[in-house]
Amino acid sequence: MNNLKLLGLTVGVGSLVLAGSAVADFTGMQYEEVENGMAGMTTYRIYAGVDGELDAVYGDEANSLLVTSDSGFYQNSFGGYNAPSAALFGFFPSLEFDSFVSINLTDDAGDAMLDIGIDWTGFEAGGSISTDNGTWFATPSDAQVFAVDGRVMVGQFTVNDGDHVYGSMNFQGKNADLTNWNADGIAFDTAPAPGALALLGLAGIAARRRRK
Repeated sequence: MNNLKLLGLTVGVGSLVLAGSAVADFTGMQYEEVENGMAGMTTYRIYAGVDGELDAVYGDEANSLLVTSDSGFYQNSFGGYNAPSAALFGFFPSLEFDSFVSINLTDDAGDAMLDIGIDWTGFEAGGSISTDNGTWFATPSDAQVFAVDGRVMVGQFTVNDGDHVYGSMNFQGKNADLTNWNADGIAFDTAPAPGALALLGLAGIAARRRRK
């Protein structure tokens, strides 16, 4: 692991814990259903709507993070909690639809995402992700933090047909003027409009604040 990035991570987590909610470039949660060719299973990609960049997804004491489903997540034995290797898709096609978290990437090519403070053991066994003191993130110098078509992918999750993916996330990013923004307590649920791109409201935002 790059030691300079690790230092930045340590500082960043501190700022996440101390920061409240500020919302500027965050526009809401989105999701889409992805065709996976796997009988009995549905794949969702979860996005944060962003006009600029999204640097981190996190949970803290004030706003814990939870990603869960009705009956667990599909986990491919060749995958991990982060984006899988595209070089293996030809050999193991279902790996492409593994469940994982991300900052804007669907495979590991150029992936600079890091994480701290999250125990992935339960998720890797098909269970939920939860933390009140952890994050996955990429630094502002990494190209993947910038929105594509107004959104940044934060995870892909494959579940049994009829199940939904839901929970609450917290986000940190930067505005065009380089001030930080936070969006805390953002609830999401793929159930309202299965099979379509859904824009969820900002009702889960606990407060608003802009900080330099």
